[in-house]
Amino acid sequence: MTVTRRNFLSASAALAGASMLPFSLQAVETIKFGSILDTSGIFDAYGKPMDMAMRLAIAEINANGGLNGSQIDITAYDTQSDMALYTQYGRQLTQQDEVDVVHGGILSASREAIRQTMRKTKTLYFYNVLYEGGVCDRNIFITGVTPAQQVEVLVPYAMKNSGKKVYVLAADYNYGQITAEWIQKYVAENGGETVAVDFFPLDVSDFGSTIAKIQAAKPDLIVASLVGGAHMSFFRQWAAAGMNKKIPMASTTLGAGNEHKVLTAEEGDGIMVAYNYSQELETPDNAAFKKKWAEAYGDANGIHEIAVSNYQGVLAWAEAVRRAGSTDRDKVIAALEAGLSIDGPGGQITIDPKTHHAVLDVHIMKLDGQKMKVLETSRQRQPIDTQAVCDLEANPNDNKQYELKF
Repeated sequence: MTVTRRNFLSASAALAGASMLPFSLQAVETIKFGSILDTSGIFDAYGKPMDMAMRLAIAEINANGGLNGSQIDITAYDTQSDMALYTQYGRQLTQQDEVDVVHGGILSASREAIRQTMRKTKTLYFYNVLYEGGVCDRNIFITGVTPAQQVEVLVPYAMKNSGKKVYVLAADYNYGQITAEWIQKYVAENGGETVAVDFFPLDVSDFGSTIAKIQAAKPDLIVASLVGGAHMSFFRQWAAAGMNKKIPMASTTLGAGNEHKVLTAEEGDGIMVAYNYSQELETPDNAAFKKKWAEAYGDANGIHEIAVSNYQGVLAWAEAVRRAGSTDRDKVIAALEAGLSIDGPGGQITIDPKTHHAVLDVHIMKLDGQKMKVLETSRQRQPIDTQAVCDLEANPNDNKQYELKF
């Protein structure tokens, strides 16, 4: 549900009227679930499927009796891809709607816009998105795959199947900059050489000069951490120049939001990626998930990595509420910190108590016919991007985003 000022005021009036009804006629107390996502605007290709995944998970929970005898009521805000609205709606969810938990945010800027509000109001917060890593905050749980988890398995595989001279392309903001550092770390650890690192603002769409530079450098492998619609132009221009037949490519971002379905098979085939989820995963959990999604929404074509991460984040929170027997923030955090695990469409995920990140499966895949074909699965044992610096068991009041330097 997209909440506007009009229907928010209408709902408030209805609640006020309900308070005058006899107690026996009032609704049974519900659990209040808050969501903030970009379900319109330039990031809606990520936000809409995330919203659909969240609603699917909660519909399943409610259909099975809810949590501890209570149904879950959703209050969802569409930020229209406007970062300023994250702060506004974050305050509204915590101070006016008084929700029990908030799941939301897509870009790192959106997470940081609301994270401190959640912390101040002691409202439990889940960020269920692939991101650059490093956040250390006991009030937040993060279920998305991080660059370190991806790059640790993707770079060695790609180098083994191409060569040791690597050219890195990345978006020019914190995600791309930090991911580029992880790529260089694992290139070096696997005996390779990073021949160049190029950064691009998000609005850059002409890569002609970059392709010429790559041709001159003659690398064995390209690793691309490019983000957004403008950067999709690189993959098209790369293929148009015939370079996709000459130099192998890996990416930490392509396909996370179903971008590989926008490219033609000719443009995308052969690109290597690593994520927690692919529609091509042949597991009972994924088959059941895709069936439920298709029954709810007509087909399963819209499912992507970030939608599944949001779905799994809701399931992890719900399991913690069951174990805690309460929505009380401290009790739910304690349940999550007890090494809670769930099985989801991407495999088993476990919450690491020291970092509040997910330990999860990472599948190495190759694009083939606009599909992400699974080649290998790495079952991770720890969230490697934060383990060296974040220890919430020893320092529960920590409140930083660490950036590792190599």
